[in-house]
Amino acid sequence: MARRLSPPPTLDSGGGQGKNRRPVLVVQKFGGTSVGTLERIRSVAARALDRQRSGDQVVVVVSAMAGETNRLIALANQLHAIGQERRTGTGTDSKGWVAPVKRDDPGFERELSQLVSTGEKVSAALLAMAIQDLGGQAVSLIGHQLGLTTSGSFTNARIVSIDAGNIHELVAAGSIVVCAGFQGLDQAGNVTTLGRGGSDTSAVALAAAIQADVCEILTDVDGVFTADPRIVPRARKLERISHEEMLELASQGSKVLQIRSVEFAKKFNVPVHVRSSLHLEEGTWIVPETPDMEAVLVAGVALDRDEAKITLTSCPDVPGTIAAVFTALGERGIVVDMIIQNASRQGHTDVTFTVPQAELERARETLEGLPLVTAPVELLADPAIAKISIVGVGMRTHAGVAAKAFTILAREGINIQMVSTSEIKVSVVVEEKYGELALRALHEGFGLGE
Repeated sequence: MARRLSPPPTLDSGGGQGKNRRPVLVVQKFGGTSVGTLERIRSVAARALDRQRSGDQVVVVVSAMAGETNRLIALANQLHAIGQERRTGTGTDSKGWVAPVKRDDPGFERELSQLVSTGEKVSAALLAMAIQDLGGQAVSLIGHQLGLTTSGSFTNARIVSIDAGNIHELVAAGSIVVCAGFQGLDQAGNVTTLGRGGSDTSAVALAAAIQADVCEILTDVDGVFTADPRIVPRARKLERISHEEMLELASQGSKVLQIRSVEFAKKFNVPVHVRSSLHLEEGTWIVPETPDMEAVLVAGVALDRDEAKITLTSCPDVPGTIAAVFTALGERGIVVDMIIQNASRQGHTDVTFTVPQAELERARETLEGLPLVTAPVELLADPAIAKISIVGVGMRTHAGVAAKAFTILAREGINIQMVSTSEIKVSVVVEEKYGELALRALHEGFGLGE
């Protein structure tokens, strides 16, 4: 059954002058592609200014210009590689610098946050200048000027609080406030960053703090689709999706929104509108769940190719073994997703789990240092996997979803390696080469393109 639901009736998010139009306080977030050139920055400035001139109060959150964060991280990598070469006599290959950023050095991570946070400062200042150049009032603010306080690591910090008073004063005085996303300050006054996609989190958290009517995520896609339209041509744009469904899709590989931004939206009941920065058409509303949403069995399917699988064979099947494994990984900050433990055989068992592919080597090193990972225990790593997830609040009230999914995959000759379920999600792990085929088959099998 196709979902055909309208956005919340109290808001006209397009900035139009409809008969039911009322002024709103809106947070608009523009990603790196949207501010990737000076011409695009001027287009964003015009859009924000048009919105303000329609009667709304406007706060804008920006990412760094496209490619800038990668460029800054590459500089840090290159500097580290030079140091390694001088210390060890090793060099790099003809393709350039390949040494990874050191992740376990707090001093290095502190300076890395200082470095990469400059990207958003540049785009915020340029956008404020562009708005002024078009005849508007604008002021740019960076993390500490927003009163955005964080905790946690320097490069993957979590927002603790935001002092919104400064923003309210500025918008009341007629300014468009342009905020540098992705950054804050910890309680010791150090610059911190929020991890990849952190500007989404900045925007939704700011919207919650200033009690905005809506947070618009303006991007290079038209909204949230039933699947990645680059892989599934028949993918359909959703008019509305619940916070719970979006949380699952974001955590299972959908790249539209950063998962922590959806967590903020759900916790503080922030209406989020994901829409294109290139036109004014309606996108997808992410809103609290309503009873009619359960009429739709599946809202969408997602593909995640960024995970790897680890198996520990013949582990002693005694209390404390599994705890030791996952405690060690947790102490290194390695996130574990799916976990399967096989039935015991002669006092031993196999444990299989998934970790982010980027963390595979760190996970391997961590586990190989444990006393229990010795013969007969063997560590097997497989980076060539794909995880496909089907998501929908309708699963709560409909039986047989997993069986249907497994049947669809079997019909395509796709073997399932792992399975994980929640109240509104079924995830499977398959060989990486079958990932896109599985995604298309499930999308078609559940009628999501109709």
